[in-house]
Amino acid sequence: MADFLENNEVLVRLETLKAEHRDLDYAIATLGEQAHFDQLQVQRLKKRKLKLKDLIDRLEAGERPNIIA
Repeated sequence: MADFLENNEVLVRLETLKAEHRDLDYAIATLGEQAHFDQLQVQRLKKRKLKLKDLIDRLEAGERPNIIA
Protein backbone atom coordinates (compact mmCIF):
# COMPACT_ATOMS: atom_id res chain seq x y z
CA MET A 1 0.00 0.00 0.00
CA ALA A 2 2.83 2.39 0.82
CA ASP A 3 4.43 1.71 -2.58
CA PHE A 4 1.18 2.61 -4.32
CA LEU A 5 0.93 5.90 -2.42
CA GLU A 6 4.57 6.67 -3.09
CA ASN A 7 4.18 5.91 -6.81
CA ASN A 8 1.06 8.06 -6.95
CA GLU A 9 2.92 10.93 -5.26
CA VAL A 10 5.74 10.60 -7.80
CA LEU A 11 3.26 10.71 -10.68
CA VAL A 12 1.58 13.80 -9.27
CA ARG A 13 4.98 15.44 -8.75
CA LEU A 14 5.98 14.56 -12.33
CA GLU A 15 2.85 16.15 -13.75
CA THR A 16 3.42 19.28 -11.67
CA LEU A 17 7.02 19.55 -12.84
CA LYS A 18 6.04 18.99 -16.47
CA ALA A 19 3.40 21.71 -16.22
CA GLU A 20 5.95 24.13 -14.76
CA HIS A 21 8.40 23.16 -17.54
CA ARG A 22 5.76 23.96 -20.19
CA ASP A 23 4.94 27.25 -18.47
CA LEU A 24 8.60 28.24 -18.49
CA ASP A 25 8.86 27.34 -22.16
CA TYR A 26 5.90 29.63 -22.90
CA ALA A 27 7.34 32.44 -20.74
CA ILE A 28 10.72 32.24 -22.47
CA ALA A 29 9.08 32.33 -25.91
CA THR A 30 6.88 35.26 -24.91
CA LEU A 31 9.81 37.26 -23.54
CA GLY A 32 11.86 36.52 -26.65
CA GLU A 33 9.15 38.01 -28.85
CA GLN A 34 9.31 41.37 -27.09
CA ALA A 35 11.36 44.14 -28.70
CA HIS A 36 13.23 44.87 -25.48
CA PHE A 37 13.58 42.03 -23.01
CA ASP A 38 15.75 41.29 -20.02
CA GLN A 39 18.39 38.82 -21.22
CA LEU A 40 19.34 37.97 -17.64
CA GLN A 41 15.75 37.03 -16.85
CA VAL A 42 15.61 34.79 -19.93
CA GLN A 43 18.86 33.09 -18.90
CA ARG A 44 17.50 32.45 -15.41
CA LEU A 45 14.29 30.98 -16.81
CA LYS A 46 16.27 28.73 -19.15
CA LYS A 47 18.47 27.56 -16.27
CA ARG A 48 15.39 26.77 -14.17
CA LYS A 49 13.87 24.94 -17.14
CA LEU A 50 17.01 22.78 -17.51
CA LYS A 51 17.00 21.93 -13.81
CA LEU A 52 13.36 20.91 -14.06
CA LYS A 53 14.09 18.74 -17.10
CA ASP A 54 16.91 16.99 -15.24
CA LEU A 55 14.63 16.36 -12.27
CA ILE A 56 11.85 15.07 -14.53
CA ASP A 57 14.29 12.72 -16.26
CA ARG A 58 15.53 11.37 -12.91
CA LEU A 59 12.01 10.83 -11.61
CA GLU A 60 10.99 9.07 -14.81
CA ALA A 61 14.07 6.86 -14.54
CA GLY A 62 13.04 5.92 -11.00
CA GLU A 63 15.84 7.69 -9.20
CA ARG A 64 15.21 9.67 -6.06
CA PRO A 65 16.53 13.21 -6.41
CA ASN A 66 18.42 14.53 -3.42
CA ILE A 67 17.73 18.18 -4.26
CA ILE A 68 14.70 20.17 -5.25
CA ALA A 69 15.11 22.21 -8.41
